[in-house]
Amino acid sequence: MTMNQNNQTELYGKLDQWIDAHFDEQIQFLQSLISVPTDTPPGNNTPHALHTSKLLAAYDMTAEPCAVPDAEVKAAGMESITNLIVRRQYADGGKVLALNAHGDVVPPGEGWTYPPYSGEIHDGKLYGRAAAVSKCDFSTYVFAVRALEAMGVPLKGRIELQFTYDEEFGGELGPGWLLKNNLTKPDLAIAAGFSYQIVTAHNGCLQLELTVHGKMGHAAVPTSGVDALQAAVKIMNALYQLNDEYKSVKSKVPGINHPYINIGLIEGGTNTNVIPGKVVIKLDRRMIPEEDPTVVEQSIRETIDQVWKTIPGVKVETRRILLARALKPLPGSDALVSSLKQHAEHLFGQKIEACGTPLYADARLYCEAGIPVVMYGAGPRTVEESHAKQPDERLDLEDLRRATKVIARTCADLIVE
Repeated sequence: MTMNQNNQTELYGKLDQWIDAHFDEQIQFLQSLISVPTDTPPGNNTPHALHTSKLLAAYDMTAEPCAVPDAEVKAAGMESITNLIVRRQYADGGKVLALNAHGDVVPPGEGWTYPPYSGEIHDGKLYGRAAAVSKCDFSTYVFAVRALEAMGVPLKGRIELQFTYDEEFGGELGPGWLLKNNLTKPDLAIAAGFSYQIVTAHNGCLQLELTVHGKMGHAAVPTSGVDALQAAVKIMNALYQLNDEYKSVKSKVPGINHPYINIGLIEGGTNTNVIPGKVVIKLDRRMIPEEDPTVVEQSIRETIDQVWKTIPGVKVETRRILLARALKPLPGSDALVSSLKQHAEHLFGQKIEACGTPLYADARLYCEAGIPVVMYGAGPRTVEESHAKQPDERLDLEDLRRATKVIARTCADLIVE
């Protein structure tokens, strides 16, 4: 940015004023986004993309629909995906900055105080599924860009709003699909996050499906079958025991502790009076950034094999469901971190850390494509405070307002001539 310091300060103030003046409009925009469900599963997300496109058209923003072929969507276990790219081209010679947020969400479940698709506001907080993760950042990024463009100052480069719909299932058909098909190649990227931390690294995630085969039999004659569930229990005990070993494997990234394995789903059996002949287990292994995913997967497979191969009549098939590599800082991300940190600390009046998170997100896919990326957006200090993936997900509206100002100022640092 070639403006002098006084002009910079004046521009930041004008951006803040524009956002304040249009904040009620921004809230209505977010409420409208929340009103269209994007529960994944089942993952029928194209209707939301079409709705978003109509909302953006009212701001003279043309959303380019990037429909993922049905066969790929069905193979991934979803119903429809249409990702969106809004390309805001300015003068030649500048950087291309992508602002990415995902619209797909987990189903709301039960126990809500307020309807999950209403976007109701109570005590300064907006309630609804995706209020905090991450339809809020559809609005953060849209209104930050609108504010910047309203300033009438010369801009250079391009901003791309990228709204995608596959984060809950791994992101391969969201940002991964856009990047793989050469529909985008930004120089830098900011992905949805929370207001009180700038995330520069996150855990990786390996998910495996185990199918334990035994032999069905009558419960009255135990020797007539081979109990797949008993075998599964032995395997699960061996896997859970690994967690004790993982506690000593510490990450050097602030905000990330140690690896962990979780068994999240068990299915099997046919009736209470039948010896289970087949049991399916799905496990989730969180990997710290320092770990090699190939070594981790091989170790888990060996643990599984060592157990079932000692049980007569049992066979286990192990299938990888997901491999999400860790997010690691890339050269070039310093400019993003520095700008976000400066403006966040000024606007929030407190220290904002650049750190890692034990979660994993589709931001990693930019990193895998060699694009420096950080995660920053509207939200509370912790996932627990947001109630993300829980009943009563909510967003403090002042966090939304201030995060939008942070993004607008950062865009100005990168795009203003």
